[in-house]
Amino acid sequence: MAKGNTPGDPGEVARAPITARGKLALRAARSASWASRRSGRGAGNMIGGLIALKIDKSIMKQLASYRRTVLISGTNGKSTTTRMTSAALSELGEVATNTDGANMDAGIVAAFNQNLHAPLAAIEVDELHLPHVSDFTSPRAIILLNLSRDQLDRVGEINMIERRLRAGLERHPEAVVVANCDDVLVTSAAYDCQNVVWVAAGNSWVGDSVSCPRTGEPIARDGTDWRSTGSDFRRPAPHWWVDDDHLYGPDGVKVPMSLSLPGRANRGNAAQAVAAAVAMGVAPDAAVAAVSGVREVAGRYSTVQVGSHNVRMLLAKNPAGWQEALSMIDHSVDGLVIAVNGQVPDGEDLSWLWDVRFEHFEGIQVVAAGERGTDLGVRLTYAGVEHTLIKDPIAAIRSCPPGRVEVLANYTAFLGLNRAIEREVARG
Repeated sequence: MAKGNTPGDPGEVARAPITARGKLALRAARSASWASRRSGRGAGNMIGGLIALKIDKSIMKQLASYRRTVLISGTNGKSTTTRMTSAALSELGEVATNTDGANMDAGIVAAFNQNLHAPLAAIEVDELHLPHVSDFTSPRAIILLNLSRDQLDRVGEINMIERRLRAGLERHPEAVVVANCDDVLVTSAAYDCQNVVWVAAGNSWVGDSVSCPRTGEPIARDGTDWRSTGSDFRRPAPHWWVDDDHLYGPDGVKVPMSLSLPGRANRGNAAQAVAAAVAMGVAPDAAVAAVSGVREVAGRYSTVQVGSHNVRMLLAKNPAGWQEALSMIDHSVDGLVIAVNGQVPDGEDLSWLWDVRFEHFEGIQVVAAGERGTDLGVRLTYAGVEHTLIKDPIAAIRSCPPGRVEVLANYTAFLGLNRAIEREVARG
């Protein structure tokens, strides 16, 4: 059978520096993934990773031991920055990465297992998992993007996450930490690290950092600068920063940067990806060219034709992400569908809807959709946004005038709509 269609290639596994138990775990993982694909149950990456970890709990450490790994974490922008980092690192060689966004232990093991001999890795990591994943992988670099409230019923209080990250980073003084100095919580987590590259990546959401995470004193802001009023903790001077046209770096680096992805936040993501790649040995010009070629990330920012509608897909998962995504909406479009679910992966508590500014959509036909479309509709009403309520996102798209439609959805609504669109396209 052709390579890639078999349940595993023992010859490939044997060449990697893996223990006998580890080789058994990887073979079993590949067999499970293959069976999952053949049965139509999905890509099988997660089940493969789970089985590998059940057989050998040290398998992640073994798979990372012979690679130069960059870990990417934060509340928003992980998948995009991971995709950009992988593209930039490809200038040095083959890169293992979790392109599907599976960013917990099983997904990370699956990503390593899919490309056993890649000497490099760009791995997206859930912020709760970053400390122990760092222990297993001994990363050469860690990108810290931002920290804000996200799924309070799962993640918990954000200052607790910052303290965990700070303690985890202390265990890896050898790692280059590429940290967003515009984010107070990220800066606090990385402040005491020995090898920090500070990037002014921007942070439009400051609602979760009004007080110093170290002293509890208020944070005073003056433009982009910030400081704690009760200590010497303040915004570090950045090594890298961006404007609308260029990326600037150490030693006079100035590179024109025109991205394929929209939004100010993605310029910040690109800056951190480039900074990490340069720390790993990539030339700045080559790194910028690589990140500029990233056009979509797991369906995000993609456009698809649905009947008479040209639909652009945007994903948002928490207040900070929603505020940034709303800033990307093109106000000249013919319709805007906002879809919200409240399943476990989304966070079942939707009180965050009241923290997001939904105002200023005059002249756009807005449709509230998703399983929690009624909750969203109430919020839109209080925001003074005229809208209709059609819970089925596909029907919501069809209700818009022919032409361009923006769709902004949270996690499970986004996944469900993508599957529904695939079925629509398959039916012609």
